[in-house]
Amino acid sequence: MKIRMTLSQVRKTIIIISFLIVSFASGFYLGQRKLSFSFENAKPKLSIERQLPPGKEDVSFSLFWQVWDKLESNYLDKSKIDPQKMVYGAITGMVSSLGDPYTVFLPPQEQKQSKEDLAGAFEGVGIQLGFKDSKVAVIAPLVGSPAEEAGIESGDLILRIKDEEKKVDKETAGMNLSEVVSLIRGPQGSKVKLTMFREGKGEFEVDLIRQKIVVKSVEISFKDNIAYLKLLRFGERTYQEWNEAVDQILDFKVKNPDFKGIVLDLRNNPGGFLDGAVFIASEFLKDGVVVKQEKSQGREVESFSVNRKGRLLSDPLVVLINQGSASASEIVAGSLREHGRARLIGEKTFGKGTIQEAEEFSGGSGLHITVARWLLPSGGNIDKEGIKPDYEVKMDEKDQTKDPQFEKALEILTDRGY
Repeated sequence: MKIRMTLSQVRKTIIIISFLIVSFASGFYLGQRKLSFSFENAKPKLSIERQLPPGKEDVSFSLFWQVWDKLESNYLDKSKIDPQKMVYGAITGMVSSLGDPYTVFLPPQEQKQSKEDLAGAFEGVGIQLGFKDSKVAVIAPLVGSPAEEAGIESGDLILRIKDEEKKVDKETAGMNLSEVVSLIRGPQGSKVKLTMFREGKGEFEVDLIRQKIVVKSVEISFKDNIAYLKLLRFGERTYQEWNEAVDQILDFKVKNPDFKGIVLDLRNNPGGFLDGAVFIASEFLKDGVVVKQEKSQGREVESFSVNRKGRLLSDPLVVLINQGSASASEIVAGSLREHGRARLIGEKTFGKGTIQEAEEFSGGSGLHITVARWLLPSGGNIDKEGIKPDYEVKMDEKDQTKDPQFEKALEILTDRGY
């Protein structure tokens, strides 16, 4: 089955760690309310009808309305009472009650941020975020970003965020990722201080100056008759940049008959669109299943197979992975290995194997719902487990000018130890 999804569509299937997550600490289901908006003097007016949705007559919302009315009548500072924010807070509380950090309701500003992320341009410090043991963790710093330049690494935990201009000084415990992203992001040139934790180092602070972040999807270079193809994300820019890079590889092969193969670098790639993963895998596979999607605890399994004629079907291939490789990049790496198409070099991947479906509502808000988990073609599940490489090679922390993982890839392709 082919999948065709774009940002312009209302519904999208997304596999992503990063920044698409928001929930408030508390709140209640607002299903009994019908919401409508009218505009007077260009200001939205909220109209509410207190009635139960069909089929929910056995659910009591009396406590919710009691609290609402008490706040409106008794709260000291009436200027702080914003019905629209209360509505959003109630909805996000309802969603967060599921206990899934990847199923989230996004108010308009957070929804705008998520679309900017997938489009590949925003103002911030350049950190891809996720969860490790319920703690906010760095999936990967973006290449050339303030975060990378400050030495932030995959696996670092973010404990506290301080921004004097925003008058923010908060611990991240109990926050969801979208809230963290909102606090870390800000106008270009502004400052934010992060308190981090790293195994073997302990707590440390990092001062960052926000910049305009434009994220490339693909980088291409050549060394010793080997193509080095780095895929940084699966986003809106990926398809065009990928095809341009493949064009360069094909041209290089014509001019260099001793071409030895391709290194596909998926390190620190946090994921993105599901159809992007199928698109990339189809470049290297002649046929077969790329990924399976499991719904309803195994009762429904759907397969997504190679959906186009690839142009790099027979070139020797090795794939670089690390703990910053997540979701869609794990699909590609795992699928290529299971089909016998590539060997994996590096370190175990992040282990994010759930699929979120995104919907945008009128008014600019959005909802991301975990609808399924993805499985490798063999049926293997890597969620919270990750994928282990064929050749485990760790980076040299003392000398970061060296890249032993890349050197191992060159060795394998050069010696055909494949």
